[in-house]
Order: sequence, then C-alpha cells, then structure tokens
Amino acid sequence: MLVLEFVSTVRATRSGLLDTLSDVEGMTGWGRAHAAELGLTAAFTATEDLWREVVELRQAVRALLAKAVAPGPASSADADRLPGFAESLDLVNAAALAAPLAPRLDWPAEGAPVATSVPAGERGESPRVRAALARSAIELLAGPAREQLRACPAPRCVLYFVKEHSRQEWCSVGCGNRARAARHYHQHKSR
Repeated sequence: MLVLEFVSTVRATRSGLLDTLSDVEGMTGWGRAHAAELGLTAAFTATEDLWREVVELRQAVRALLAKAVAPGPASSADADRLPGFAESLDLVNAAALAAPLAPRLDWPAEGAPVATSVPAGERGESPRVRAALARSAIELLAGPAREQLRACPAPRCVLYFVKEHSRQEWCSVGCGNRARAARHYHQHKSR
C-alpha cells in the first residue's frame, strides 16, 4: 500500500530514527523507486519545493493515521511533533484535489475496452506526486482497512501497518522477535 510505504520513510534503526526523505536526494531516490505509482519517469529529480511539500504532506498523513489508530498509541516517531488534525485533514484533501483524475477509455485492437484514470489537465510534478500520495491515504482511511490499521508496539518501532490476520501484533517478524526478546529480558532481569 503506497501510503504505508510513504509514512514508513520515517523508521527506527539501532542508532535512532532514519528519515529516507531527509533531503532532496532522498526524495529523488524514493520517487524513482515509486515512479509508476506516482506517475513519474525513471529520470525524476526532486526539487527543493517538491521535497518540502512532500515531507509536509507525510507529517499530515501521519497525524491522520495517529487519529485512526486511537485510542491505541500513535507511532512514537513523531507523535509529539505532528500537526493538528484539522490542519492535516485540510492539507491531505487539498493535495488530493491538486491533480484531479478523469476516466479514459482505452480500447486495444485485440481486446476489451479498459478504463484508466489519467490526470485531468496538465499539472506539474509536485501536485501529481502529492495527489497520488493523498489519494492513497484517503483510500486507506476511508476504506475497510482502516479498522485494521495499527501502530507497531515493538520497542523502538515507529511504523504503521494493516493487521492482516487475527494473531498479528507487530509490523514484521523482526519486530515480533525484538518485542519477545525485550519482554524475556525484562522478566529475567527482575529476578
């Protein structure tokens, strides 16, 4: 899910938080890795403005995810530094509208017609990128997967994930192992 990959550009490592989008070069690399989903070419190069706008959008989306997992705890990465809910909601909605989509009918010579969505009018890269990211966030938050959205409770983990089965507690096997190891350590340390 694009929105979860987007908000996971902030993640924990052993040495602290790592922000994949910490600079323009990071945004360029991440944009190229997700070019198809964002409507970019393989030669995409981020600008300073696009980078700032995308990072601002990421914080707004993280604020909405934090509200969606409530009353459970939000991600510890930035729970104390997130923008307000109303401001975040407005920003995500405005970003989604910045590059509206229109249906287009494609009808190959040897096949059935297929409907695709294309940008309605010419838009720059920043509105297209932000609109794709905002639409992905809206689809998650307004869809049935929202009920399964969780912040990973593992020590030092700052990721959000969609719970895929009833016994899933963590975002990954690695986080589950770290959580069990930490629990085991604390149980045996107090003896």
